[in-house]
Amino acid sequence: MRVSGAVFLAVVSLLVSDVSGWAEPPQVVKIGVLSDMSGPFSDQVGAGSLAAANLAVEDFAKESKGLNVQIVSADHQNKPDLGVSIARRWVEEENVSAIVDLPNSGVALAVAGYLKVRHRAALASSSMTSDLTGSACSPVIVQWVSDTWTQGASMAHALTKKGLDTWYFVAVDYALGKALERDATAALQSSGGRVVGVYRHPLNSADFASPLLAAQSSGAKVLALANTGADMVTALKQAKEFGLTDKMQVAALFVQLSDVHSLGLPVAQGLQFTEAFYWDLNDRTRAWSKRFSERMGGRMPTEDHAGVYSTTLAYLRAVRDSGTAEGERVVSQMKSAPFDDPLFGRVSIRGDGRATHDMYLFQAKVPGESKGDYDLYKLIATIPAANAFHPVGEGGCALK
Repeated sequence: MRVSGAVFLAVVSLLVSDVSGWAEPPQVVKIGVLSDMSGPFSDQVGAGSLAAANLAVEDFAKESKGLNVQIVSADHQNKPDLGVSIARRWVEEENVSAIVDLPNSGVALAVAGYLKVRHRAALASSSMTSDLTGSACSPVIVQWVSDTWTQGASMAHALTKKGLDTWYFVAVDYALGKALERDATAALQSSGGRVVGVYRHPLNSADFASPLLAAQSSGAKVLALANTGADMVTALKQAKEFGLTDKMQVAALFVQLSDVHSLGLPVAQGLQFTEAFYWDLNDRTRAWSKRFSERMGGRMPTEDHAGVYSTTLAYLRAVRDSGTAEGERVVSQMKSAPFDDPLFGRVSIRGDGRATHDMYLFQAKVPGESKGDYDLYKLIATIPAANAFHPVGEGGCALK
């Protein structure tokens, strides 16, 4: 199809006009918190993500050098098309320069693709698919906290060393579940293990009887839950009711504090999982979590809430230091040097956009060990940043 000169010039004009405003240092920066406010991930993110972003803005105000920051928020309802529609309205009508949070990997991939074209930053603090720093990477993406490679590979390597080398997957049938299944399977097979069955379920399922019975009859040693939030909680509760947790090792590949709290320690006790943050990890995490809890009616933050805070704060500092809100330049500034983050410790952002920091292997306490409503974890091991994420060049990203 031929494109007329007039149409071509109109398209070029649109793209140029979209970046011409970055020539002068911004006086006002708008950040959108795009989240699941009402669905299966709302306890992990939702209102807590908005509270975390506002805490970051308050802390940045002490060092802002006059930069004014505004926060807007919306519920994407786990629909990629709705997520892109909101992002388009924010960018084109409200001049939002960055979008943070982005739970639901399908939404995150779609929105990040749009933001690349519009030169805005995609701060994927709650998005798990490793494709964001792999095949779908771009100069405007930063991915914080964790990803499916970290979650899937670490668990697969750990369990196969114990001889737990045959797995049955129960996976949510969208981008997150597919990436968790793919990355865990690759690590499992590289360690000599194999997959004996897979059941893929819709998001926000209520009945896991069929896949759990199939897993039990498969002879697999491991029930691998490649889902999260309400789906993971429901599946694990039903597995406990069916007696599967006494017969098979459960590998929950994406667990957060809100999930363990919802499960309760009688069900969750002994469950091991990898996370980047826990409110009771050290003095700095405890101090920040106390502030968060005061805003959230006593709730303690998940790792995603911590990720929203840290990503937002790092982004704002980069806007201040680079003198622009252009996505590529701000993200480049974020990558320029390692820094000490108040919640995640030493952080480096690689060329592919992956923020690297230590990860932690936790175990859910038994009820008698807990001293309070959110005293749920005990630390088993620290995974150094150098070992916690996929090596640069192995994810399929052309950025270096």
